[in-house]
Amino acid sequence: MGYLAVFLILLSISCAASTFVEKSFRECMFTRVGDYSKSTENIVLSSSSSQYPQVLESLEQNPRWLNSSTKPLLIVRPFHESEIQAAILCSKKFELQIRVRSGGHDYEGLSYLCKVPFIMVDLINIRSIEINVADETAWVQAGATLGELYYKISKSSKVHGFPAGICPSVGIGGHISGGGFGTMLRKHGLAADHVIDAYLIDVNGRILDRKSMGEDVFWAIRGGSATSFGVILAWKIKLVQVPPVVTVFSIHRTLEEGATKLIHKWQYIADKLHEDLFIRIVAQNSGANSKTIQASFVSLFLGGIDKLIPIMNESFPELGLQAKDCTEMSWIESVLYFAGYNKGDPLEALLNRITTFKSSFKAKSDFVKEPIPEIGLEGVWKMLLKEQTLALVIMEPFGGRMNEISESEIPFPHRKGTLYNIQYMVKWEVNGIEDSNRHLQWMQMLYTYMTPYVSKSPRASYYNYRDLDLGSNKLHNTSYSEASVWGMKYFKGNLQRLAQIKTKFDPRNFFNNEQSIPLLNSLPFSHKGHGNY
Repeated sequence: MGYLAVFLILLSISCAASTFVEKSFRECMFTRVGDYSKSTENIVLSSSSSQYPQVLESLEQNPRWLNSSTKPLLIVRPFHESEIQAAILCSKKFELQIRVRSGGHDYEGLSYLCKVPFIMVDLINIRSIEINVADETAWVQAGATLGELYYKISKSSKVHGFPAGICPSVGIGGHISGGGFGTMLRKHGLAADHVIDAYLIDVNGRILDRKSMGEDVFWAIRGGSATSFGVILAWKIKLVQVPPVVTVFSIHRTLEEGATKLIHKWQYIADKLHEDLFIRIVAQNSGANSKTIQASFVSLFLGGIDKLIPIMNESFPELGLQAKDCTEMSWIESVLYFAGYNKGDPLEALLNRITTFKSSFKAKSDFVKEPIPEIGLEGVWKMLLKEQTLALVIMEPFGGRMNEISESEIPFPHRKGTLYNIQYMVKWEVNGIEDSNRHLQWMQMLYTYMTPYVSKSPRASYYNYRDLDLGSNKLHNTSYSEASVWGMKYFKGNLQRLAQIKTKFDPRNFFNNEQSIPLLNSLPFSHKGHGNY
């Protein structure tokens, strides 16, 4: 028998097995949930469904993964929590992996990629938001986006906000799971610092709140990879007060206009400025054949121009900020501003879950504890100019409230002593293997170049800027010490406590992925030989 014949026989067996599992899974879901409020065809989508391609691709924020062969066996789009419970229990029954997508922004695509047969639970229909202005709280379901949350807050109050990320289409479930920071981190800390309760569905399908899950698990899910412990259904968050008027500005300088010296000076003052003042830097080339680097100093000040100018004149006069460079607006208008919209654009733009311009990209991150010398920055610019596509470096200042919160308060450990976070990103349009590999290689060279200038022992990274280059769990079994290679970079000294909680709460390691929290004893989950990641 020829190789082709053998291949076709194996393929037909595989397809038949997949069809059987799909049918059995659908029946299992129906049995557990009973009468559906929606038809099973709308809730459980197989690859043969006409809706499957559009649903899969609609929220994939990184087109790098569009051509991947490791697509979900089924996509479950629950409308009710009981359907999530059923999906977990049926996945266990048929020994399938489970991946959860709230906004689709996982940098390495782990919400819709897996190397063994898996189902994807898409939470797009689990996104209600209930604002309680009286006690300054909100219940936010995991499928809601940051933009939807910000919009809903603004419709309820003009003097409340929430300190989370800049990109409005990011899902709240995953964002808080990794920490979550944005323009108000120096004033209020992380999004995860403001979670006061949660609903989590565990491996047995139970819906647990803070009291029933216990303080250890509640600690772990706020910035410590919630998907390692279960499926987040909703977060209860504490809102923060914002002034009726805030001020924004964007100052752009090229290398010829002294950008290097300005960035060098920024490193010494950005984390020490008044906590109401946040100034981030975006330094980028202009794509292919770039001649220079442009650095943008983009700022939010929680107050008016009259208070901002004196602070800038005293702390950062080199930037030359003038009143005419500044714009006063409401906090919710500043959300639109940082998301790239224009003043006067409707607030409803925040409700758009689809990223308008999608490019394949690779990102990495670092934390900086000592200012980088000018010669070090100049080396970065040389590398950006060599890259023949859009490449950028984003610097987010810490300090302020971040210095006051203990490294072990929640799993996110990057607090006092951190000057700023760096995100490196490269974007490209042609998604071929050769082109992609060239850009990935360039990113690795930049990351290697930065080694002397960033945090050490460990060289820390931000979990929400997930980076599988740091290491990943093995297919069948990963020991705690092996997972520490990447885990210590994200969680530092908090990794061991996370592993202890994981071992007790999910001892069979059902909820796992390439960078999920490891078990201390590392006994593999019996996916009939597939094991865990």
